[in-house]
Amino acid sequence: MKTRLALALLSAAACQSPGSDAPMTHSSSALPPVCDTRPKELEAHGDVRIDNYYWLNNPDDPDVLAYLRAENAYTKARMAPTESLQEKLFQEFRERLQETDETVPVVRGPYAYFTRTFEGKPYPVHCRRPASTPDAPAEILFDVNALSEGHDYYSLGTREPSPDHTSIAYAVDKRGRRIYDIEIKNLHRGDIERGIRGTSGNLVWAEDGQTIFYVKRDPVTLRAFQVWKHRLGTSQPLDELVFEETDEEFSCYVTKSRSKKFLFIVSDQTLTSEVRALDASSPDGPWQVVLPRERGHEYSVDHAGDRFFIRTNRTAENFKLVTAPTSDPSNWTEKIPHRLDTLIEDVDVFGTHLVAQVRRGGLIHLVVHPVDGEAPFDPFEIEFEDPAYEAGLSGNVSFDTRKIRYTYSSLTTPDSVLELDLDTGLTERLKEAAVGGGFDRSEYVSERVFAEAEDGTSVPISLVRRRDAPKPGPLVLYGYGSYGSSMDAYFSSNVISLLDRGFTYAIAHVRGGQELGRMWYENGKLKKKMNTFTDFIACGEHLVQAGYTTNGEMFAMGGSAGGLLMGAVINLRPDLFHGVIAAVPFVDVVTTMLDDSIPLTTFEYDEWGNPNQEDDYRYMLSYSPYDQVSAQEYPHLLVTTGLHDSQVQYFEPAKWVAKLRATGTGKSELLFDCEMDAGHGGVSGRYDRLRKTAQSFAFFISLLDR
Repeated sequence: MKTRLALALLSAAACQSPGSDAPMTHSSSALPPVCDTRPKELEAHGDVRIDNYYWLNNPDDPDVLAYLRAENAYTKARMAPTESLQEKLFQEFRERLQETDETVPVVRGPYAYFTRTFEGKPYPVHCRRPASTPDAPAEILFDVNALSEGHDYYSLGTREPSPDHTSIAYAVDKRGRRIYDIEIKNLHRGDIERGIRGTSGNLVWAEDGQTIFYVKRDPVTLRAFQVWKHRLGTSQPLDELVFEETDEEFSCYVTKSRSKKFLFIVSDQTLTSEVRALDASSPDGPWQVVLPRERGHEYSVDHAGDRFFIRTNRTAENFKLVTAPTSDPSNWTEKIPHRLDTLIEDVDVFGTHLVAQVRRGGLIHLVVHPVDGEAPFDPFEIEFEDPAYEAGLSGNVSFDTRKIRYTYSSLTTPDSVLELDLDTGLTERLKEAAVGGGFDRSEYVSERVFAEAEDGTSVPISLVRRRDAPKPGPLVLYGYGSYGSSMDAYFSSNVISLLDRGFTYAIAHVRGGQELGRMWYENGKLKKKMNTFTDFIACGEHLVQAGYTTNGEMFAMGGSAGGLLMGAVINLRPDLFHGVIAAVPFVDVVTTMLDDSIPLTTFEYDEWGNPNQEDDYRYMLSYSPYDQVSAQEYPHLLVTTGLHDSQVQYFEPAKWVAKLRATGTGKSELLFDCEMDAGHGGVSGRYDRLRKTAQSFAFFISLLDR
């Protein structure tokens, strides 16, 4: 539920001025499916809840599948009048998309690796060529279009070349449940080694070029919990278990220092982390704990020279950076001190410099520091101009480099890849995404405004609209607000279809993210979770009061934990928004968190609370969207999910919709769309994703006439 995946899934939610496109109309031939009630008593702490729809938690039950298909048929019938609009929107998206394109190459050793897309092809083609001859023909590593043939879902995940670049290990998910098979392709002979199954898709190579370490998932909870060692040419039964995370509140993953000197096993959960290190050239050697886990201590490790670089929150709420000898990781020297106004999100270490990605004033800043104490230059910051934007390091594989590559976009600036040369001080724009369809950024304006929350806290809102858009007008407000995941103001060419129809698109930076530092997160979790919901409500109210929109033209959207936000908000203020999209929504909070066999449960107790403890149970119950459904008129609602979702199980939104149908009053639209061959990220092909976005746009647009 954590990543930008949910945001990417939802970056569209659209509206349009009334009158130009056909709205949905009621049809007597399309009646909502009736979900059988099969009451189940759920008891905790002396409290008995009756769940009439618990039976939907069984994807092997023919009745469940029949019900989901009936909901899909109903949604298709209700959306039928918008089919021409959906097609129009889809074509607009394609016009803006540079379908035949190539990414900026990333140099790894002797090769430059890059990805191509082709017009009419739904999947990318991954390639490489010798770095010394940029005009050489591309060597195709993976044509995902060919690989996906015969599969309803196909995702090619991690792709890691061996240190000598003669082989490449990669992860494949053919179901959408984020359970990957790992395969190893010999790039000289073309043969493929198979048999590693049930993994998280995470893997690293040792420097011998013959050994990979990978992470397995628990087959029931899907927790990433075991690190295994595999040698080329051996079958999986001979693989060696090198680490098992036995604490069910933790998961683990493997990574490698940019210096290529160390491999790391990272165990972490919401509040605590622990790192183990191994000499990358000695894959059979012992793993050493860098710093033993202590509850509440979060840290990460990188390496340069004879030192570890440790980002830590010990006595540093917003984190600090320290160094320590690799032989004595507890012997710290402070490198970047803690600041109350600056959150250190990440640090990338290179041979001569390091780059800290920090948040200050709710925005990302990239600060360059020398690695050594004898500073060859003073720390400096890379400048950005827009009032709200997204930026981050990307493609910096080489350790011994004097160049810093980063990405940048804003609500009005397409995705760009830039590179700063530390020796010359010059910045080169390596690529800016081409946007077709007559896009002219000067026709749009972005702003950053603030709403006042219930407790007086100022909550930032980033928004974009056409300069000539009328005020008030239709507006879509997006929110997430969980896991400390900050929602930045990035560019989406699809959203232009909203803006060109007079819409404002806005992002509410509510508590639960980390936009304004660690306390922004701490004040939006556990028993302060209600702040996330009331912040979002305050943002909606402010946008109406400031004249950007009206209640009858304002829409909301969120996915995953942002779907929880949507569910809580419409229970608290069903009158505030005219329509809402909740994608893969986490809405049955208490029941899910009481079931430790469900993925993502045990190691999220420090995010939501542990309902096995009565005070946590009572607080979680007070906002759980499914439990708080009541007899009131809700806004128009479109709910989406995937049958194979491993993050938020399909039955949560299915139950929620069934209960809303039975309990809610009024005549608002209630649609449920369950992808039968997808998971948390939705469909896998790019054109299928665009069509789903067009459906979301059309849903909101049609509501403006109602």
